[in-house]
Amino acid sequence: MVDELPDDASPQLFWADDGSPRSGRFGDVYFSRDDGLAETRAVFLDGCGLPETWAGRADFTVAELGFGTGLNIVALLDLWRRTRPANGRLHVFSIEGFPLTRDEAARALAAWPELAETAAAVLAAWPTGTPGFHRLDLPQWNASIDLAVGDAQWALEQWSGPADAWFLDGFSPALNPGMWSPQIMTLIAARSAPGARLATFTVAGAVRRGLAEHGFLVEKKPGHGRKRERLEAHLPGPPPAARPQRHVAVVGAGIAGASVTRALIAGGARVTVIEAEHPGAGGSGFPAALVTPRLDAGDALIAGFHAQALERARTLYGAVPDAVIAEGVLQLEQAPRDATRFDKVAAQSLWPSAAMTRLDPDRVSSHVGEPVSSGALRMSGALALRPAAVLETWLTGAKRVVGRVASVQPCDGGWRLMEDGGEVVAKADFVVIAAGWGTEALAPDLPLAPIAGQADWVEGPTAQPVAWGGYAVPTGDGLLFGATHDRGKTALAPGDEASARNLATLAAVLPELAQRVEAAGPSQRRTAVRATTPDRLPMVGALTSSGLYTLTGLGSRGFCVAPLLAEHLAAIILDQPSPLPLAYAERLQPLRLAPQPKPGSAA
Repeated sequence: MVDELPDDASPQLFWADDGSPRSGRFGDVYFSRDDGLAETRAVFLDGCGLPETWAGRADFTVAELGFGTGLNIVALLDLWRRTRPANGRLHVFSIEGFPLTRDEAARALAAWPELAETAAAVLAAWPTGTPGFHRLDLPQWNASIDLAVGDAQWALEQWSGPADAWFLDGFSPALNPGMWSPQIMTLIAARSAPGARLATFTVAGAVRRGLAEHGFLVEKKPGHGRKRERLEAHLPGPPPAARPQRHVAVVGAGIAGASVTRALIAGGARVTVIEAEHPGAGGSGFPAALVTPRLDAGDALIAGFHAQALERARTLYGAVPDAVIAEGVLQLEQAPRDATRFDKVAAQSLWPSAAMTRLDPDRVSSHVGEPVSSGALRMSGALALRPAAVLETWLTGAKRVVGRVASVQPCDGGWRLMEDGGEVVAKADFVVIAAGWGTEALAPDLPLAPIAGQADWVEGPTAQPVAWGGYAVPTGDGLLFGATHDRGKTALAPGDEASARNLATLAAVLPELAQRVEAAGPSQRRTAVRATTPDRLPMVGALTSSGLYTLTGLGSRGFCVAPLLAEHLAAIILDQPSPLPLAYAERLQPLRLAPQPKPGSAA
């Protein structure tokens, strides 16, 4: 669960006479306009021994308490750009309880023209101020930022770590004691790698003692400018040893498999994708898909997870050429309780301003172009997507093997993937089963259930993306509509009866659109089988303690949740920080609903 921010989550920013930004909430300055950058470099970059500390490292993680204007991280990235190791990846985790807007940060950072290019890249990815974790991509420099908006203790408890360097830059302990509490010091130590370096501007006795009590060797150093002293600290021990590149086999080339492949390659892994037929042969093979969250007005964890997943999916799909067909999806009211439920969802602080808008029937009718008697929730961040563009882009860079995996067996510290006849399809250090309903045969202890369904599409007629018990989605050339839900079925041939059901579902809500669809002529159609779970939540994580993982049970939300969950899974496999809060990861781990494994089963 994401801790709620105060009703007024503003830092109450104002600008001093010298142009420096100050927080009215804490009565302290973010930085001095005269020497703020020099202070950042002296206190934090030099204080953590950068760039020497990251020399020769494939992965390096910096954690920060107090994101503020972003100055420390912009300065860090500017240094990283110039000195990073070949093929090195920089991971940043920062915490901010009272985030600035993009415009406020831009004004503050404009004080240093020498940082303009780096600052522009960070500002372009600047997140919303909604509570929770937000990932900012900077692929041009092999860097990413995970910004946690919320209480510092909550954020550190939810972060997977570990950090190789720490910037402790909250407002002063006297003005913001919660950022420097004994609990925070305990969490910093728990989230630190061996050999971790730490730097801060304060030499307060409680901070020195707190760090020393948790094993840090603490030293006072000459301060910067008018500050007499500052602190440097480090944990004893050598930094983590370099590891060889990891080889991961991914079973499945739908949205789950493609998302995992993209995330693993971005993290430095070598990937082999095993596909039974071709990318999108299962549920990801329709000409269009909806990217919509599960709406939950009562379970804060489910709501928070889907809000984060939608934000991440939107960012990643937006970077794929020709992938996004349309932005904004109408979710129509279908039951009397929906009006109250949608009101509560629209009021949740998890969504950016205007991301969830309530529409009355007149406004809904205006949007869809024909009379509608129900209200709706307009999800401005939801998308209509062209799956083929995403799959092809995200599978690029992987070795692709056509084969039908019948079993996954441990061997020589890794895994071999076998066909029915005993032939070896592939060998790898790790395996991710992301085969949709096909996962059931390889991990039979997982409580997956099938739902077969057919969708139809025609060329010509189009509409804005709309969902209810059915859906209508523009394809770019026409309209996709459906879909049937046949629970418990795993083999379902496309047929006229299902097409008639889909047309009737459309006509019951949008009769004029249904007439245009029917006049366009016979539809094209295909079927697929969704893998669902008893609690309707996906499964992501380890199946064994020795390198077998899964991403499955996505149901009808695969295009929304797969990109974020794949990054979490890649982080686990590659020992990198995850963008997913630990409470979400625990709720979604695959063995939460599974019985004890059957003797001899892969899972």
